[in-house]
Amino acid sequence: MAKKKVSRSRKRDLNEPDEFISFWTKVFGWISEYKLIFLSALGVMIAVIIVIIGIVYFTKKSEDKAFALLQQGIINYQTELKNSTPEKAFLDVENDLQRVMDKYSNRAGGKLAGFIYANICYAAKDYDKAIELYNKSLINFNHELFIKDLILNGLGYAYLSKKDFKTAAKYFEIIASDPNYKIKDEALFNLGELYAAMGDQDKSTTAFKQIISDHSDSMYIELVKERVTG
Repeated sequence: MAKKKVSRSRKRDLNEPDEFISFWTKVFGWISEYKLIFLSALGVMIAVIIVIIGIVYFTKKSEDKAFALLQQGIINYQTELKNSTPEKAFLDVENDLQRVMDKYSNRAGGKLAGFIYANICYAAKDYDKAIELYNKSLINFNHELFIKDLILNGLGYAYLSKKDFKTAAKYFEIIASDPNYKIKDEALFNLGELYAAMGDQDKSTTAFKQIISDHSDSMYIELVKERVTG
């Protein structure tokens, strides 16, 4: 029940979804020529959301020094991020997060530090390091289905940012085929864009049509309708 509740809160993160959909539809129109680059930027926003979800989720399960150190590191990161770039903020907190990972590797706090570190590496455009940490997190959170899907999502965005479209598509396909994953429309949208970039227009159209048929309340609905009919 807890995981389902968290998933719903992420999906309904904004208070005014209609206004949000309208705004982002316009943005996608403005930068349609740079679709894949924009999706990489969207991944950074998702990474920030993941950090918040992760701390809330696991703080309820355990309270120890590892979490105290982890939360302090995140606070430092967020503070630095307000005044500089993700790259600079990353440099300021990487040692702190690595220390939590090393010292508390068998504790939930240490494992969560690796997951958060992966997202910070992604935001700092260190995609290879992010991929390395995401893969370690897949082992650590293999039985935490909600977090596992977020890690797969992170891997998809990391490979997308490296222009490795085939591997990125593999991870989004895993998410889209998972009957327990609650936010499939995002994965399907990414697949539609990736298939188009790889020259497979039929698979692209199929992915977009699945959003229309199965996710009529998706924030991407108006955009994919334009893709299918345009």
